[in-house]
Amino acid sequence: MEKETKLHLRENHGLLAAPEKAALDWLARHMPAGIHSDHLTLLGLLAMIGAGASFWAARADKSALALVVVFLAVNWFGDSLDGSLARYRNCQRPRYGYYVDHVVDLIGTSALLGGMSLSGFMSPLIAVALLATFALVEAEVFLATHVQRVFRLSCFGFGPTELRVLLSLGTLYLYLNPTVHIGDLGPFLLFDIGGVVSIICLLAAFAYSAARNTRLLYREEPRRV
Repeated sequence: MEKETKLHLRENHGLLAAPEKAALDWLARHMPAGIHSDHLTLLGLLAMIGAGASFWAARADKSALALVVVFLAVNWFGDSLDGSLARYRNCQRPRYGYYVDHVVDLIGTSALLGGMSLSGFMSPLIAVALLATFALVEAEVFLATHVQRVFRLSCFGFGPTELRVLLSLGTLYLYLNPTVHIGDLGPFLLFDIGGVVSIICLLAAFAYSAARNTRLLYREEPRRV
């Protein structure tokens, strides 16, 4: 769905942003005419639901973890290419695209973390806490986009694509060992540790972004006595 709109600027400083843009531009140029951005948005959503279902299935058969990685790749294809395709064909739908894209992200992330909580590889409490933290960060991004007209996709060099790569690597590592030790402590579930680290990083990103945006807005609208 169209992510870069006339309503706001789109800003992505992720570590993989440059090669990702080149790949997406190439894919958009070679996409069949019968495929449009709505098809890709739906594909991205179904892929994220499939990733969550594969995590759940991995509780009984670890080979399903391979499907998680496949679905994450398909999700990247659909979720990242829909906007590039709309821009390439000059058929943007600013409000529709921005709204539907983020509704889909919320649904997809909920499905993914729901599957992880049912997989046995992550504690349900950690999954719920991670989902709540994700929603908190998303809410701040939405507010910042509304008041500053800048949609920032990344923080500290990490955006959706970088997070997909990290999750894929962690998922593959589950084949070797789903638990880790921290010094003499443990064993702990690998994804519980990853979930806690993710929560801390998301909260840090939230605090940094909220402080930055508040400072910028205060400079633009100083208090008048």
